Amino acid sequence: MSFLSRLVSFFGLVLLAHAGYSAHEHTVLSSNARASTSASTLPQDIIVETILAVIVVSAGLVLGAEKLKPISWRDWAGEIEREGGTRNPYMGLEERYGFWDIRAKRKEFADWMRGQDVLTKQ
Repeated sequence: MSFLSRLVSFFGLVLLAHAGYSAHEHTVLSSNARASTSASTLPQDIIVETILAVIVVSAGLVLGAEKLKPISWRDWAGEIEREGGTRNPYMGLEERYGFWDIRAKRKEFADWMRGQDVLTKQ
């Protein structure tokens, strides 16, 4: 995270803590006053401060996020294949016993189809 994103996130967390403290103080004061209405709502400024704090914290986290991975499965899988498959999160699934090796089965099927084409052309 860069310094700017940490600063924005910290400022947003301070705002969020202040909004939480303000909401707590409001409920304590309103319960001590024994208002005639049983349902006491939070003031608008506390609600606005909470929403603003959540937006600022979210912006700080987004600013500090790493570069996104490609959305296309083909691009992402191509990157992994070019690197030798070391980052492959599905490596454990691909090496499990009892599961088919899809690539080998595809190659076997393609070879079988080529053999069928040779027989039909003769």
